[in-house]
Amino acid sequence: MAKLLYEIVQHDGGWAYKVGETYSETFPSHEDALRAAETAAAEQRVAGATDGIQFEDAEGRWHDEVARGDDRPDTEVSD
Repeated sequence: MAKLLYEIVQHDGGWAYKVGETYSETFPSHEDALRAAETAAAEQRVAGATDGIQFEDAEGRWHDEVARGDDRPDTEVSD
């Protein structure tokens, strides 16, 4: 199972959460960023429906896959 770490960091004159190299929007306070990270982390753990997906790769080829609705990551917020 994949694990996503939501880190609270100073960013762009305020606070944000970061997952990998991706930043959230900037929040005015540390507490606001922490609450947003906790909400986002909780939503990532919610199972969805198994469904077919299509995507285009970097070479312009299209792929069809099945995304399992119960394949959700483990999440953690690091403050």
